[in-house]
Order: sequence, then structure tokens, then C-alpha cells
Amino acid sequence: MSMGDKVENTGDKLKGAVKKNVGKAVGNERLEAEGRADQAKGDLKQAKENVKDAFRN
Repeated sequence: MSMGDKVENTGDKLKGAVKKNVGKAVGNERLEAEGRADQAKGDLKQAKENVKDAFRN
């Protein structure tokens, strides 16, 4: 996995965590759900990269 992919995936997860926590703090369920979705997106991208790395070695 390239460093750029790792940074992008971590960024998605971090962005999601911030959205989720802000949504929870202000009582905005839609923002909280978007945050959870962004975190899941980052996790899925990370898993995909890990599978690709496993097959390269």
C-alpha cells in the first residue's frame, strides 16, 4: 500500500469520527450517520488495500 493511500484512508476515518462526534454533540442524527458512513468507507478502503498487499507478497 502506498503512503498516499494510507493517509487518505486514515483521513476518511478521522473525518468520519469528527462528524460523528459533532453530530452526537449537537443532536444532529444525519451528521452522526454521515460520520459513521465515512468511518466505514475508510475501513473498507483499508481492508481492500490490505488484501491487495497480501496477494502481492
